[in-house]
Amino acid sequence: MNFGAFLDPTALAIVGGGTVASAILRSPLRDVGRAIVALRALPRRPFSADPLIEQIGAFSRIAKRHGVLALDRSVIADPDVAAAIADIVDGHGPAQVAARLHYLRRARIERHVSVADIWAGMAEAAPSMGMVGTLVGLVAMFVQMTDPQAIGGAMAVALLATLYGALLGNLVALPIAARLRTAARIEGFERQRLEAPLVALAAREEPQPVSFSPARRSEAA
Repeated sequence: MNFGAFLDPTALAIVGGGTVASAILRSPLRDVGRAIVALRALPRRPFSADPLIEQIGAFSRIAKRHGVLALDRSVIADPDVAAAIADIVDGHGPAQVAARLHYLRRARIERHVSVADIWAGMAEAAPSMGMVGTLVGLVAMFVQMTDPQAIGGAMAVALLATLYGALLGNLVALPIAARLRTAARIEGFERQRLEAPLVALAAREEPQPVSFSPARRSEAA
């Protein structure tokens, strides 16, 4: 089989360019850039909170031995854990730390979902762009009915555009969207496991109000 016959730059430009243009028109350009960058995460293993939980346990031991201010010098790669530890060092209570972690987790999930939605939108647009390419090829074929060679090229565009749209939508964009959604669900669940140890650390290290007894007040007076 001559696979070169299945390559047509015009049909590829119509389908590929139209699909990308549809994504740009539907979503902010920043989200489209994130959708492209998200491709790097596909070969990675699913997110696991276990290393971060071990790190939080180490922070708890450091705080118990040297005081919570010692955590201010810790190098923390994960931004959610870093934000929670910063709140704990600043003296915020467990409720505030829990609220911060909940917000960060929801914001992260929303970013992941928006990226997956872009790929899902591209999967929806690709077959439509294939039909557009088919119509363009048919119009070119009817315009050039007197030139047999031109008719063959226009017919190739018409047929291959439909093929490209189906392949791009169902074998590229749709699987990517599904895998990104799965990764987002896994990460959201795993990050929820971080809340309990961090809230416990915040409750233990929360500054206690200083109270004076009446006797001490009279002595101070």
